[in-house]
Amino acid sequence: MAFLLFAVVAAVTPGPSNVMLTAAGAHAGVLKGLPCLLGVTTGMGLMMFLVPLGLGSLVLKHSLVLKTLNWGGAAFLLWLSWRIATSSSRVESMPERNPVGYLGAALFQWVNPKSWLVSASAASAFLSAEAGSPIVQAASLGGLFVLAALPSCFLWLAFGAAVQRVVRGRRSLRIFNIVMGALLALSIALIVR
Repeated sequence: MAFLLFAVVAAVTPGPSNVMLTAAGAHAGVLKGLPCLLGVTTGMGLMMFLVPLGLGSLVLKHSLVLKTLNWGGAAFLLWLSWRIATSSSRVESMPERNPVGYLGAALFQWVNPKSWLVSASAASAFLSAEAGSPIVQAASLGGLFVLAALPSCFLWLAFGAAVQRVVRGRRSLRIFNIVMGALLALSIALIVR
């Protein structure tokens, strides 16, 4: 129960993935944004499974791998920020837009600093030597995280879709796109220090 509460809070609080989901909802609506939602949640669930099994400590031991992830994440976030900020300001084109898809959203979790922080925190707080097999524990964490994250992250996708209904004019849409792109770009400060 404690882990489920942790997972809901981790998934629903603002971060790069939730900005991406909001933009996906705003530009494509809920149905076309579902692959992005599923990519975010299953990508994070896989990370939540693998990091407690030792991948996290392996990455942290090799500074070149960590730096590559940091700079790769920063580059991807900048590209995604630019894509969001400069996306079409024509309202009639919004439903036609294809948001980040399943694979892109799933892979994004591996360069998302919030995902690493959440996974490492969960591993240190919820794994226990007395609780049995590390594989079973890690699988439980991953599966429970997906279950908790689906409705939590769906709120961001739905919020974006609701914004789509409110943002009607070209100027409003342009401002929304720039704000969402800027918020995502600001998250780079968490990666490159």
